[in-house]
Amino acid sequence: MSLSLPAPVTRRLDAFTGRWTMYRLTVILLLAVTAWSFVLSFAGALAYTPAELAATAAAAVVSALVASRVMGLLFRTRPQTDSSLITGLLLYFLMWPSTEGTALLTVALAAGAATASKYLLVWRGRHIFNPAALGAAVLALTGLGAAVWWVAAPLMLVAVLPAAAVILYRNRLLPMAGVFLLAAGVIITVRMVLAGEALPAALGILLASYPVVFFAGFMLSEPLTLPPRRWQRLLEAAVVGVLFAVPLHVGPVFMSPELALLAGNLLAFALAPRTGIRLRLRENRALTPTARELVFEPTRPLRFQPGQYVELSLPHGTADARGTRRIFSLTTAPEDSGTVAVGLRAVEPASSFKTALLKLKPGAVVSATSVAGDFLLPRDRSVPLLLIASGVGITPFMSQLRSLAAGGGDGDGDGTGTVARDVVLVYAAASVDELAYAAELHRLGIRVLVCTPTDPQISGWTYLGPGLPDGQTLARAVPDAAKRAAYVSGSPAAVAAARAAVRGAGGRSVRTDAFLGY
Repeated sequence: MSLSLPAPVTRRLDAFTGRWTMYRLTVILLLAVTAWSFVLSFAGALAYTPAELAATAAAAVVSALVASRVMGLLFRTRPQTDSSLITGLLLYFLMWPSTEGTALLTVALAAGAATASKYLLVWRGRHIFNPAALGAAVLALTGLGAAVWWVAAPLMLVAVLPAAAVILYRNRLLPMAGVFLLAAGVIITVRMVLAGEALPAALGILLASYPVVFFAGFMLSEPLTLPPRRWQRLLEAAVVGVLFAVPLHVGPVFMSPELALLAGNLLAFALAPRTGIRLRLRENRALTPTARELVFEPTRPLRFQPGQYVELSLPHGTADARGTRRIFSLTTAPEDSGTVAVGLRAVEPASSFKTALLKLKPGAVVSATSVAGDFLLPRDRSVPLLLIASGVGITPFMSQLRSLAAGGGDGDGDGTGTVARDVVLVYAAASVDELAYAAELHRLGIRVLVCTPTDPQISGWTYLGPGLPDGQTLARAVPDAAKRAAYVSGSPAAVAAARAAVRGAGGRSVRTDAFLGY
């Protein structure tokens, strides 16, 4: 769900953060925090010289990039430059800055171990541990060095706090970070107060001298080690928060932030074992003049729930700022185990990723990094639904409706290929030609309120006029809107408008799925 901010603020934030993939945005923000560390160093406000910072950053980043190229050659895969940069920059903030050769060698070893873990410590093609945390832990466990988390300096928070907030907002992980900060913060604060520290001072020390904000924003949020469901992520955050704050030890091994995170990674893996996903393209078909549906056959059955998304990975030359990974809503039903499909806009100028994806020929194999998301319908089939889609925002609803028609969702299908559940779909599009899946939606037998510049004159559909309805119009068209579970999907602007309309019609809880980079 989205952060509850005023609609104009939400639109601007989504438009800004949606310009890049989460990986490219993470690189940009880490570089910004790195630049701030040099500003502080030149001003004499940091305990490390610019030379020490530069040498440490170079050792971490260069080692991660080189190790990534070497491992890519060994495993015959194209290395992910953004991922390597993130690993190197994270370790820059964890390891002791120095110009001394031995110290720099340990930094390079940590970056190399972190990068190698992405290829060696895997389960069916998916790595289990946060690479940067693992690299730091390897040094500590072998006695070669230890992470000092020097990023937890008071003035560093000036850059770390807004950067972490942007990352967490972009990845919709603010609740997870909040649980971690609450669990760790309460324990650490209580310990300091019991030791004689005043409460205000203890809170200041917590934020300025413990790496809780950096940890939550840049380490705990690493997407490839997160479990797919929200409740699982909250549980992981609580466990990691406790381990982070409690001074446990087993023999000579003492708990540290990196070990706490690795323990959380193991818990996440136990909750939802992640496997590598490979999809073979079967068909690339037109949905509308500006949208396509790509139909794949998974090499092994893919487990997902209707409304979830898949992140496709497609390394290609001359990748633009959007990077080589992209999230798409699944459009097929889980009951159709032999088929996996995604829908996407295909307009010019397209990103380099979409250009490369749409050029693929049938038989081409694409890898995916994860299936996740909580845009799920209530399991109680007696709950009436209000679905509002704008443009290609119809895609997650197609998975849900197809599943209901197939008998998913506790048997909502009636065996006739129609949806027996009480569903109202408000569907807005730029033109009648842009109504994707119109024929199929008609066959599903649900009530559709269509919003296009002209009436499509589809039997059984109700025409509301152009554009998404406001609160009054929605209340007239759906008098019981306040009693329905509302779901909204589309561009950030459309989601903000539709959410306001639902609330204007008396609805309170609205689950949203904003397509960043729409």
